Amino acid sequence: MFRVDPQKAIEGHAARASMPGELSPQAEEIIRRPVDRTLSGPVISGVAQIVEALLLAALGYGIHAAYVGPGQETFYVPVIAAATLLANILFNAARTHRISSYRTLGAQIGRVAGAWALVVVTLTAGLFFFKAGDMVSRVWLLGWFVSGGAALVLYRLALRALVLRWTEQGRLKRRAVIVGGGSDAALLIDQIKAGADKDINLLGLFDDRVDERSPELVSGYRKLGKVADLIEFARRTPVDLVIVSMPLSAEKRVLDMLTQLWVLPVDIRLSAHMSKLKFTDKAYSYVGALPVLDMADRPISDWNLVFKWVFDKIVALIAIVLLSPVMLATAIAIKLESRGPVLFVQNRHGFNNELIRIYKFRSMRTDMADATASRLVTKDDPRVTRVGKFIRRTSIDELPQLFNVLKGELSIVGPRPHALQAKADNLLYYEAVEGYFARHRVKPGITGWAQINGWRGETDTIDKIMQRVDHDLYYIENWSILLDLYILVMTPIRLFNTENAY
Repeated sequence: MFRVDPQKAIEGHAARASMPGELSPQAEEIIRRPVDRTLSGPVISGVAQIVEALLLAALGYGIHAAYVGPGQETFYVPVIAAATLLANILFNAARTHRISSYRTLGAQIGRVAGAWALVVVTLTAGLFFFKAGDMVSRVWLLGWFVSGGAALVLYRLALRALVLRWTEQGRLKRRAVIVGGGSDAALLIDQIKAGADKDINLLGLFDDRVDERSPELVSGYRKLGKVADLIEFARRTPVDLVIVSMPLSAEKRVLDMLTQLWVLPVDIRLSAHMSKLKFTDKAYSYVGALPVLDMADRPISDWNLVFKWVFDKIVALIAIVLLSPVMLATAIAIKLESRGPVLFVQNRHGFNNELIRIYKFRSMRTDMADATASRLVTKDDPRVTRVGKFIRRTSIDELPQLFNVLKGELSIVGPRPHALQAKADNLLYYEAVEGYFARHRVKPGITGWAQINGWRGETDTIDKIMQRVDHDLYYIENWSILLDLYILVMTPIRLFNTENAY
């Protein structure tokens, strides 16, 4: 996969392309159309994995009950759970839980069978290493291996038939645009119609060229604007996939396009229909029957998206229950000290630059509140109440954002959402740091990588906001559920550092 260096992209065109602009009438027309309701690939993948894991676990326990009998559940149950979890990890590592994989036959079955065999080998080796082989029935182990393998094959065949049926019905289409124009784009469109029509809902084209090489209408599809216009277009209507119709030899154009579109949470693919270079099949991925080269993926996708959603909801619910006495005491203290509402509501940028309303405990006097945060809070700021100083230093003022997490507007962990008019050295954040909007490729969070590394609180200088953005981009590029867990564990520890928190 081609990767965009975040540091180089920050120095490029991303921020300028991120600002809202006037779109063409053709683009506005598409934005006004109702969005076709299609099945979600990540949800299908998530449900498929859960069902598969339950199937394997049920088989393991059922064979235990039939051939071993009661009395050893305390040993067998954790062994079955661990092996099932390992199977899920290996199936994902082999990329078998993707819509494109579900459509295949030999490749999918081969990878699943190989991963399942590796699970059983690892389980056997682990029992031998820990000298627990005498505690496990060989009949059970062989029975689970054979029945589990057969069940996986049958399950994957059924899943393949279901996905192929949905594909035939057009229920798995991804909303796509083409970057490029002219005869090259016309050829690409013909190939899409021939081999990927049931996978792609093509919306139109974006091209910087305005001469005869790039007409306004290509094979029945309109040119909707320039590449920079695609940023605003994708923020006002869902876009899942960008297919680039440019030759690999046009390195400068491809790089310029990447640094502009890098801020969007979309998959970017370079069509291989124009390349005279022939790679091995493993070098390509496919959109339908169309071979493409992967240039960029949305940061969190497929099963990871579902897993993060579940993680957010569970942690938010537990936190609300455990911290409800703290939130109740804070609300009472705010009411007793000063007049006005307990909560302060503020507009901020969320995922893909969507406006969201963030909840916070009010920390300022009502007559001095700054809804747009055009003036940063400083040390001994007279606008902040006594209760406000305490809850800001300890980040208790952020606790109501747990309800934003339940609403799906925030994650527990992610780049912190900033106020719209927040400034550093009298410059708005997106003016101070180019590539700033790339932070919004994932859902913002209550805590994040920047916060546990000391970059919380006042951002009065350009260097401070740049450090925040750099840490946010590092988090996006290196996301994993283990990183989220680490940040969550470290957050209360780092709160003892109140040096910059006013």
